[in-house]
Amino acid sequence: MLIGELAHRTGVSTRLLRYYEEQGLLHPHRDPNGYRSYPESAVAAVAKIRELLAAGLTTEDIGQLMPCAEPGGPVQACEMSVRIMSERTAELGRRIADLDRQRTELTAQLGASLGAQTPMAGTR
Repeated sequence: MLIGELAHRTGVSTRLLRYYEEQGLLHPHRDPNGYRSYPESAVAAVAKIRELLAAGLTTEDIGQLMPCAEPGGPVQACEMSVRIMSERTAELGRRIADLDRQRTELTAQLGASLGAQTPMAGTR
């Protein structure tokens, strides 16, 4: 199938599909006229790429995970996939802890600001 059909079937722009190709995530064949020709399995591959991006993985991570991914199925547990997903999970934990700390600090600052308010002169 040509890139336009793949874009239509996956809801992903042709520009983004070319980016995935540049990142080594998709591997189309080139027809004699230079057009990209994608196998039917590319539809499932794009869906998996989108799913992994939504989970917070980078295209570099995904490139390393794709050999462990089954079309239409989960990423299989291999040494690479377990390492990458464990690292990203730990990273998310650190980011969540930082956000919790920031929320606590901001809430304290807001409370201090509201507590420091004084009535305007001449009003009650």
